[in-house]
Amino acid sequence: MNEKVILILRIILGLALVVFGANKFLGFLPMPEMEEAAGAFMGALAETGYMIPLIGIVEVVTGALILAGLFIPLALVLLAPVLVNIVLFHLFLDPGGILPGLILTILSVVLMFAHFGSYRPLLRAK
Repeated sequence: MNEKVILILRIILGLALVVFGANKFLGFLPMPEMEEAAGAFMGALAETGYMIPLIGIVEVVTGALILAGLFIPLALVLLAPVLVNIVLFHLFLDPGGILPGLILTILSVVLMFAHFGSYRPLLRAK
């Protein structure tokens, strides 16, 4: 794939992750309206006292690595469980809000394919 396209996708994904991750600490973006079950789930995550900050840290760190062009394959692997849960959360609890998470997941998958050579050793059966 074209290196300029990959760079643009990296910048979009990295910026989105840094912004949405930082929002979990600073609260500068308003929380969207959610279905009742989705709100209850988010409330339960917040009640733990650590899950929302942990997700925010993962998003900020992986976003910064992706933006800086450092350890991109590792950052994408660390980010994968977060994105899977974002998509599944919206799929099952808040379908109306699925688009941003779906876009970020697609960007991540495209970048994984762009760095597929880095994953070859992980996919080799021994």
